[in-house]
Amino acid sequence: MTVLFWDIDGTLLTTGRAGMFAWNDSVKEVTGQDFDLRTQVRIAGMTDYQIAARTFDVVGVRPEGDLLERMVRRYEELLPASLPLRVGGVLPNVREILERLRSRPDVRSYLLTGNTRGGARAKLAHYNLTEFFPDGAFAEDAGDRSSIARRALELAKRAAPVAEERLFVIGDTPHDIECANAISARTIAVATGGYTLDELQAHQPWRAFAELPPVEDFVALIDGHPRPGPGDPAHSTSA
Repeated sequence: MTVLFWDIDGTLLTTGRAGMFAWNDSVKEVTGQDFDLRTQVRIAGMTDYQIAARTFDVVGVRPEGDLLERMVRRYEELLPASLPLRVGGVLPNVREILERLRSRPDVRSYLLTGNTRGGARAKLAHYNLTEFFPDGAFAEDAGDRSSIARRALELAKRAAPVAEERLFVIGDTPHDIECANAISARTIAVATGGYTLDELQAHQPWRAFAELPPVEDFVALIDGHPRPGPGDPAHSTSA
């Protein structure tokens, strides 16, 4: 069985940062403080709970009791209405790859994301990607992404035996590469989010691309028959 763990933001889709409206409003409601997610926190690769913890630091409020949880839950509630406020979309080659893989019984796709389950559900529903993912692992607390990766692996193992050489993490940040390393998976890194190709390659992913390859090339890659384009500067051959 080949198992693919997919990040969401910057990998599957972009919301055009529409989530900032929901986040800023939730901060205002819960803390009474004005906050602008665009300028005050670099969020790429951070989990929703980590962003919340950092937000409390920035606004100078101690997240006592259930305050952090309340803010995350309020963000989830506000997110569906904020997504139409910006132009986003599914990223290049994503839908074609998912459509192709859905027909293969030897391949399973799961989410491995720093979004909460509710946040992930809202984004996938808005961009019509829900049907491709039976389940996944999500942010449940302020722990690092490696803990999410380990939960994702356990989820996959409950469905079918998993071999390390058939295990892949697809993501757009160094945090995704760290996730993959934590579970001995191969990272397919894409520079479609908040990091450049050079920044990603510095963390030595298994492969790195400017964007996800076309469907035939992607399928050949995960099947062990990569077809790198001659002279293609977007392709990394790091092992």
